Parts: sequence; C-alpha cells; structure tokens
Amino acid sequence: MQVELDAIDRRILTLLQSDAQLSSAEIAERVGLSQAPCWRRIKRMEENGVIRLRATLLDRKRLGLNVLVFAQVKLAAHGRRTLPEFEETVRRLPEVLECYTLLGATDYIIKVVARDVESYEHFFREKLSQLPAVRETNSAIALSEIKHTTALPLSLLE
Repeated sequence: MQVELDAIDRRILTLLQSDAQLSSAEIAERVGLSQAPCWRRIKRMEENGVIRLRATLLDRKRLGLNVLVFAQVKLAAHGRRTLPEFEETVRRLPEVLECYTLLGATDYIIKVVARDVESYEHFFREKLSQLPAVRETNSAIALSEIKHTTALPLSLLE
C-alpha cells in the first residue's frame, strides 16, 4: 500500500536518508517546523513502514571486503518447496548482501561480498554451488563502483 507524503514529509526523508543521526530538533529547524510536529511526522512514517529502520553504512573496502560479485543463479526446478528453500538458505548466507528474483533466463541475482577472489571462489564452491536446487551460476566481478547509494529518489514522488 502506497503512503501519501507531502512536501515536508519528503524533505524530512531526504534529510534522514543523508544523515539518520540528525535529531528531530535539527530536522524540524531545517524543514521549518517546530520539534513536536516534526517528531510526530517521523513517528507516523516509522509506524506506516515508510521508514523501515535507521542504520550505519560501513565502507566495505576499508574493512577489507574488496571483491563485489553479482551472481546470476538458475535453478534446476521450480517446485513448491524449491524456491522457498533456496531463498531461506540465501537469507542465512552472510556473504550475500542482496538477492532478487528475476523474470527471464535467470531466476535470481545475488550480490555477494568477499575479501578477495579466492574467498569468493571458496564461497562459490563450498556454499552457493552446493545448494541442491542450483543448476547454473554465472558470476561477474565488479571492477569499479560508478554509483552506490541507498537514497531513494524522492523527487519522483512530486
């Protein structure tokens, strides 16, 4: 269900997307509200699920996670149990940052992080390729990051 947001809500969300540590007083000042109404708007957006959570973004390269891989996965079968079992297993793999179901020749695309190519190879050989439903995997290592953002384009909602 889509939630209706006014211009002030969108400005609040833009500020929170750029810095989730801002206090409601700081946000209120920047959007031209007093603190209490601003806090109520934020609380409402949390309650209706627009704001799912507030998190700290880490720099994977500074932590030594230098390899980012996009793996396209094709399953051998699409039975009633196969898809949910594959998805549940993928959710438990800490190396997998994201996983999406696709339409077309590939069933899933997963975003995997690893220390280096050898670490990814270990993940691939010991975990991903060993999943019973996996028939085929095509891996592509990202050479460079051109754009990475977690901010949604709220201007599209205007």
